[in-house]
Amino acid sequence: MFAGVFVGCSNKPGNTSKEASSKQPNILVVLCDDLGYADVGFNGSPDIKTPNLDQLATNGMIFSSAYVTHPFCGPSRASIMTGRYAQNIGTPYNLYEEKGRTDDGVPVSETFISNVLQDAGYYTAAVGKWHLGFSPRFQPNNRGFDEFYGFLSGGHDYFPERFSAKYQKQKEAGVDHIWEYLKPLVHDTTEVEEKEYITDALSRETIRIINETSERQKPFFIYLAYNAPHVPLQAKEEDMAQFPEIEDKDRKTYAGMVYAVDRGVGDIINTLKENGQFENTLIVFLSDNGGNTDRGANNAPLQGRKGDAWEGGFRTPMFFHYPEKIKPNSTFDIPVSALDFYPTFAELAGAKIPKGKILDGTAIMDDILEGKEDLKDRPVYVCRYREDYVDAGTRMGDWKLTKMYNEDWKLFKINEDLGEANDVSTEYPEKLQELKADMYEWTKGHVKPLWCYTPEDQLMWDKGVLPNYRKVFNITNN
Repeated sequence: MFAGVFVGCSNKPGNTSKEASSKQPNILVVLCDDLGYADVGFNGSPDIKTPNLDQLATNGMIFSSAYVTHPFCGPSRASIMTGRYAQNIGTPYNLYEEKGRTDDGVPVSETFISNVLQDAGYYTAAVGKWHLGFSPRFQPNNRGFDEFYGFLSGGHDYFPERFSAKYQKQKEAGVDHIWEYLKPLVHDTTEVEEKEYITDALSRETIRIINETSERQKPFFIYLAYNAPHVPLQAKEEDMAQFPEIEDKDRKTYAGMVYAVDRGVGDIINTLKENGQFENTLIVFLSDNGGNTDRGANNAPLQGRKGDAWEGGFRTPMFFHYPEKIKPNSTFDIPVSALDFYPTFAELAGAKIPKGKILDGTAIMDDILEGKEDLKDRPVYVCRYREDYVDAGTRMGDWKLTKMYNEDWKLFKINEDLGEANDVSTEYPEKLQELKADMYEWTKGHVKPLWCYTPEDQLMWDKGVLPNYRKVFNITNN
């Protein structure tokens, strides 16, 4: 079972006992928002060009079975920062500022990976989308980040000349609560008047931070969380012009948004090379969840989309690029999770993880460099609470267990059936029960959510309609 483990003086997860290395690697996480599984060249895109990302992937290690922990933005990002499943820390729902939940956020009792790396001598910066809490104690500068440039909400408009005008008009009209997508970006806690297309602005600020850390001669940890290609679909004309063969309007706009990310990554690569930092920088690329297929994304060959427990909801394109460690043209087919970032980064940095800190992942660098299969049968879970029922899934080795739309559990030989089209539960009833029992055991570590979407959701939790795992897993005995 992929359970949480206490960390403090063990070597795995995280080598927490050694002193920080004299040559700590820079760590750059490039996180896209709602990126489709087949929307980058290195993962099989038939129509979207991503030459810079493809080059990094080719010269690094591609993960063919990479997962995040949740099919929605906020819970997935909380897992990256805390190393915990969102259900284990009470954050399985997205935050919505416009509904008045400004005093909710990822619990401050959870030490972020940024805190750990900051204590190890890193300059830490968050750039882009936050979505982990609005009030000061939940904001990046109080969660281990020396610097923040971006927005606190779950999304944003992309063209400042458009959203700034709308914001000012509503502000002058005395609107009590202005939509978060229109608000000014902030540098730390100070509002800024941004002039550039937002994706370009986030790339620009990342480059600035890289240059400044080079002058300080400190390693950096940069969490670059692009909001692209999350809605609203808004792209620059010159980026969309790269795809004359795409006729569908949403797809063409979406493609332009992904291309802007790729352009920015190319500029970042050039900066790292100019500063002599490229060889000693671990670059991690992934999406926070599956693509929104209603708004331009392509998750082929996976079934499902953002929000689902199907593979298309939480399986993501991902690579590691780290020239000093990882050989070009490498692949890793064994399932890995975004939960593994926390202990892996700490181990690479020679950082100390606080005593008693629980982690749900494990350090994976040794496994991927040595081609170990220790992680092959480790389960990776997903769980989403809907209105009055639960979607759930488990990937374990060659198997995938899925429950969607309040229907019966289904079992798939996932390596042979990426699209989850052929349910083999009647052929392998023992395997079905084994995976269900394992996942039910995992749910025993879940806690009641700290917030829900609606009062109706809260009432269902209070009454036990949610999560009612005994019903979900067909538990009839005591």
